[in-house]
Amino acid sequence: MRQRDILRHTLRRLRQEAGLTSTQVVRTLICSPSKLTRLETGENAVVETADVMALCEIYRASPEKRALLLGYAAVTKTKKDWWQSPEYRPAIAPTFKAYLGLEATAAAVCNYEGEFVPGLLQTEDYVRTIHRRAHERLSADEIDRLVTVRMTRQEVLHREAAPLKFAAVINEAVLRRRVGGPDVMRAQIEHLAEVAELPSVRVQVIPFKVGAHPGMNGAFTLFRLGDAESIAYQENLGGASVTRKRADVGLYEEAFNDLQILAVGPQESLGMIREAIKEH
Repeated sequence: MRQRDILRHTLRRLRQEAGLTSTQVVRTLICSPSKLTRLETGENAVVETADVMALCEIYRASPEKRALLLGYAAVTKTKKDWWQSPEYRPAIAPTFKAYLGLEATAAAVCNYEGEFVPGLLQTEDYVRTIHRRAHERLSADEIDRLVTVRMTRQEVLHREAAPLKFAAVINEAVLRRRVGGPDVMRAQIEHLAEVAELPSVRVQVIPFKVGAHPGMNGAFTLFRLGDAESIAYQENLGGASVTRKRADVGLYEEAFNDLQILAVGPQESLGMIREAIKEH
């Protein structure tokens, strides 16, 4: 589901949970009934953050929910540098800004993951579980900001003009490892199956039976930019590295091509994903 759709659904649900009618909200917000209708139906192509803040105040939404909805509203403005805004900067490490810039401007992204679902395909609960485990020293507010950043990134897959072409290869272990309990994991795998059917998304799974493969050295991402240029990105506990060197990038490109060959095709992979749903 696109961020704009989540925004309209959530705003309507918050109003209903607050026990307020549209008329009551309009009187408090001092706006026309049609404006609230457009916000709740998604007719507005751009949603102003001030409107979202006002509605969250009326509905007494939690800080977590407010941060998430403000992030979604920011996405509707289709700013490629959304992460530079004040609400996001505290949650983004300087080294990761380069990654976000590449992701926002790339024509295509290739990603191998051996431990978890690729970030662009994660659900909110799955993201939150990972961050709570990986960043145990962070406060709840800091975790909320990290989650908001992750969810906002996913808009690149749903752009009206030229959605990002995303090819992912994942280890079968990603489907089996239970992150956040059965409910969280089942919802995540269901979401993965749904997104895998987008025209611009290709997901393949490497079965355990393949044995050793080129991805065993760790996860990596390839950004394909204009003029046939590619950039490779790799991240671990010690930090992140970005390389443009043709020889180094070529090694990652060769590894990803090999992984795609070793993995089962998209349709068979979708079958494996759907089987995993039953297991959770």
